[in-house]
Amino acid sequence: MKEDYPVFVKWSDAVDWILDTVEKFPKSVRFTISGRIGNLTLDIMEGIIEAIYSKDRSRILEKLNLDMEKLRVMFRISFNRKYISKNQYEHISEMLDETGRMLGGWRKRQ
Repeated sequence: MKEDYPVFVKWSDAVDWILDTVEKFPKSVRFTISGRIGNLTLDIMEGIIEAIYSKDRSRILEKLNLDMEKLRVMFRISFNRKYISKNQYEHISEMLDETGRMLGGWRKRQ
């Protein structure tokens, strides 16, 4: 059933890419920025699943929007600190923007 939701499928791909990417961050930031990015990424996946199975999605979708914004900032910091390349930053920015648009559309339909 979850696979019937394009945002779930899109974010599943993003989760794989993000977790693979943050595993390559320097060990010195494993418990700071890379850990925060990993946790936010998984929190967003959990939120999408909760929204799929909830009748009142508005609160969940608002939280997802906030978490997406936090993730954008974390990746900007990662790019500025050179933990990710320009191409990686552009790639994740596109994934975050597309997922954000999908979540925004879902919010408007509520």
